[in-house]
Amino acid sequence: MSQVPSSGIGLRILSLVMGVFLCLMGVNKLAWITDSDILVSQLLQWRDLTSGSSLWYLETIALPGAAVFARLVPVAEICAGFALFVGFRVRLIALLTLVMIFNFHFASGVIFTMSYLTNGYGPPVVGSLLALGVGGRRLAWSVTS
Repeated sequence: MSQVPSSGIGLRILSLVMGVFLCLMGVNKLAWITDSDILVSQLLQWRDLTSGSSLWYLETIALPGAAVFARLVPVAEICAGFALFVGFRVRLIALLTLVMIFNFHFASGVIFTMSYLTNGYGPPVVGSLLALGVGGRRLAWSVTS
């Protein structure tokens, strides 16, 4: 019987925690599925507070696609959270989720501010997903690698 390295156990615990976090984030957005105006309202607030490439992104991609994103994001967060929780394709799911998270950070413009470094949704989430994306292979107590 081979022993699992403690770093693998640590990453598996991180995967469990991030899985719960993402599931709850998705559950908090379930109302978006039937009312995309909730997301549109948030995007319009960000549009009023940002400039440059974030403003371009909001006006060109996020706002025109809000009806699709309002349905996609909650489902994606819940599915990604569940996959991380059970340990299914942890590396792939973490990296795809990282892209989704950066999408929100970029759209809001927060990623370009110093306060981003102290934002609980910033470096802790990005760092956790990046760690899982790099090292989340063959983790203990996972349904698959």
